[in-house]
Amino acid sequence: MARPTTAERGREVRRKLLDVACRLIAERGWTAVSTRMLADRAGVTPGLVHYHFSSVQALLSEAATGAMRDYLAQAPGLFDRADSPRRGLELLLGELDRHTGLDPQSLLFIEAYLAATRDDALRGEISAVVAEFRSRVADWLGRCGVADPDGTAAVLAAAIDGVLMHRALSPGMSGADVAPVLGRILAPAAGERGPHETEGTGDPA
Repeated sequence: MARPTTAERGREVRRKLLDVACRLIAERGWTAVSTRMLADRAGVTPGLVHYHFSSVQALLSEAATGAMRDYLAQAPGLFDRADSPRRGLELLLGELDRHTGLDPQSLLFIEAYLAATRDDALRGEISAVVAEFRSRVADWLGRCGVADPDGTAAVLAAAIDGVLMHRALSPGMSGADVAPVLGRILAPAAGERGPHETEGTGDPA
């Protein structure tokens, strides 16, 4: 078997550092992560951390935004399985039921949002990730005939973030509890019906 090239070894170190950074953000908190901590956990020298990234902050930012983008990119797959806006919302909230608000994925999001309040560059990066997610949700809502798909997508995204953050404080709040409340904003545009609503009833077929 051919030995890895220098470039391949470099990509592997970089990937490992990004993975380790995500875990440490959740375990220790954004501001507690240090170069030494990252190097020890990844099994590399501290010098390699700064060889691959201009700073610890740059590494944490790339790790967090990359993980957030990968997670939110799963949403279209959920929508493809839905036959109505309400069902899509139920599937999305059902996905959140996998999270306690204190699990690593939840803590990564929360820590990144908090760090973004003090870092303009990070705030811009996270805003771009969230905008991509809202755009995908708005496109789907528009195809379903929901009124004001852009505004509705923005409110849904904010509400879902809020549910995730409150999950640790209110562990009994499930997606099934939240779906009927948020579902009220999924009314079809005037004169339009969702793809699975019958003529004159407004009820799912």
